[in-house]
Amino acid sequence: MWNIPNTLTTFRLLLIPVFAVLFYLPYSWAFFAAAFIFWLASVTDILDGYLARKLDQSTPFGAFLDPVADKVMVSVALVMLATYYQNHFVTVAAIIIISREIVISALREWMAALGKRGNVAVSSMGKFKTAAQMLAIIGLIWQYAPWMVNISYALLAIATLLTVTSMLAYFYAAKEQLTNS
Repeated sequence: MWNIPNTLTTFRLLLIPVFAVLFYLPYSWAFFAAAFIFWLASVTDILDGYLARKLDQSTPFGAFLDPVADKVMVSVALVMLATYYQNHFVTVAAIIIISREIVISALREWMAALGKRGNVAVSSMGKFKTAAQMLAIIGLIWQYAPWMVNISYALLAIATLLTVTSMLAYFYAAKEQLTNS
């Protein structure tokens, strides 16, 4: 159970409170440090999946824990950013993204119970959504310059659009089971 990919995933979970504490520190370097920790957690997300496949170290525990770590990390960051920015755009984007994660997790669990988990497997659109989402979150945390925040808003809009689009694609893939239940 404790292989390199699972250790990286656990490390990512442990970085979440570190990120939160750094984000709220009253120092000029705090946002950069919080953005760095979020970036590091994002890199471990890429690395653990790659290593699990490359080293043939995929485990049921890792398959469970990896998406949980991702969803908790992103949800915590989005809630903190919605609270910090206090604008409709960030708040609505956070609600859409977090809601989609909950709904698709439930859909995948239900489809797995029906023996149809493969119908709602992760798609390439989901990977693009994740990349746009992570870059947007990092930029909104760091706030290095107004141009960075503006680019991050644009990336968050792209991530939100891909979130809705991919959710609709998952529902379409499961439509037979959803309509015959």
